[in-house]
Amino acid sequence: MTEFWLISAPGEKTCQQTWDKLMVATTRTNNLSTNTKFNIPDLKVGTLDVLVGLSDELAKLDTFVESVVKKVAQYMADVLEDSRDKVQENLLANGLDLVTYITRFQWDMAKYPIKQSLKNISEIVSKQATQIDNDLKARALAYNNLKGNLQNLERKNAGSLLTRSLADIVKKDDFVLDSEYLVTMLVVVPKTSFVDWQKTYETLAEMVVPRSTKLLFEDNDSGLFSVTLFRKAVDDFKHKARENKFTVRDFQYNEEEMKADKEEMTRLSTDKKKQFGPLVRWLKVNFSEAFIAWIHIKALRVFVESVLRYGLPVNFQAMLLQPNKKNMKKLREVLYDLYKHLDSSAAIIDASMDIPGLNLSQQEYYPYVYYKIDCNLLDFKV
Repeated sequence: MTEFWLISAPGEKTCQQTWDKLMVATTRTNNLSTNTKFNIPDLKVGTLDVLVGLSDELAKLDTFVESVVKKVAQYMADVLEDSRDKVQENLLANGLDLVTYITRFQWDMAKYPIKQSLKNISEIVSKQATQIDNDLKARALAYNNLKGNLQNLERKNAGSLLTRSLADIVKKDDFVLDSEYLVTMLVVVPKTSFVDWQKTYETLAEMVVPRSTKLLFEDNDSGLFSVTLFRKAVDDFKHKARENKFTVRDFQYNEEEMKADKEEMTRLSTDKKKQFGPLVRWLKVNFSEAFIAWIHIKALRVFVESVLRYGLPVNFQAMLLQPNKKNMKKLREVLYDLYKHLDSSAAIIDASMDIPGLNLSQQEYYPYVYYKIDCNLLDFKV
């Protein structure tokens, strides 16, 4: 489980003191979490009105970008199919595994210039995530169609002899072709009835050519036999065969059609292989982009929320905690004791209570700024 708590608290005399206090409370005495400083650069604050509006927008953007990150990760798992164990090693941010990237987070000045306003930075992220989301839809649609068509053909070439394509099984030599009077039929016979078939096929109708049956193919359940008879006896033969639990396949030997089927299969298979490499590369690059954008949104949210809560001048320490799974409840209590003086109302507000006018039922509220980063991005265990 890889869950992080990104929190911030106001600087005491210095931000270092805030950090030291957290370390003493959570790690030195009781090993509740592994902590690192989370570096947020000096961003442009703007007006209070803008910050309040931005706080809501960033919450929505956070949810959207997280959904894009998860979609790309999940689609990577779908595309890698049999190599799902390889998914995690392809989910990297800037070439680093996700935990390393988050714990060593550095603001990307080139992508998100801090001379721009907070609103502009959030718009850059929004455009980027929307672009990735749209591209993913288009690429997934094209690849899924190709994969679906190939699977349909593969299904036609596998499965029971009663339904599967016979293109790979029969040859021209198996048929009497271009005869005005004779026709070759294909009959599926259960394995348990092979002896019965040999005994009875010549008498199922008049005008069956003696000793004309041949076993062309067998699987675990049944065999495919050819038999030659006069065209005018076909209906009678089919009827009697059905009574004896032999199934006549409706099949006309057509070399052109069979060749076209095989070529289509080869073409789809080649296309899928051709698209696979570039698609995986695109997913890797854009997963990284989306994940990096997501963590920058978290940083923006911490900055905006800290300024709104703790006031100006900007003076807070952002900290990243990786909770020890067994001690999460205890860690919450320790953090509450450490920071309850910041907001006395937080003491009486339980996140599960629905208070009119306070939209807290949907989110957790603590006396310190808090956002969760959950790196479990796939809905299956790798």
